[in-house]
Amino acid sequence: VQLVESGGGLVQPGGSLRLSCEASGFTFSSDDMRWVRQAPGKGLETVAVINPPGVNTYYRDSVKGRFTISRDNAKNMVYLQMNNLRPEDTAVYYCVKGGASGPRGQGTQVTVSS
Repeated sequence: VQLVESGGGLVQPGGSLRLSCEASGFTFSSDDMRWVRQAPGKGLETVAVINPPGVNTYYRDSVKGRFTISRDNAKNMVYLQMNNLRPEDTAVYYCVKGGASGPRGQGTQVTVSS
C-alpha cells in the first residue's frame, strides 16, 4: 500500500486549499478512504470519510459545510477540498485506507495563519 498526499501549505484564515492523495498497491475502488489530521500536541482525528463508490460521506462536526471529500476511482485519487479555513484547522493531514488505524501516507502540512 502506498499513499502520497500533496496540496498542503500556508494559507490565511478564510482561505482554501485542496489536498490530493494518490493511492497504489491495493484495489482502491474497494475501500473506504478517509482524511485524518494531527494538530501539534494532539492525537489523530478523523476529518472526513468516503465510501468506495463515493456516494456516502462523513464529516466531523467542526468541518461540516467547509470541507468536501471526493474520490476518482479511475485515477486512484482521493481529495479534500477545504474552504473557509480556520487557525484550528492547522495540522498534518493524512490520507488513510479503510479504518482510522489503517495505512496512511507521510502527510501534508496545513498551516492557517495570518
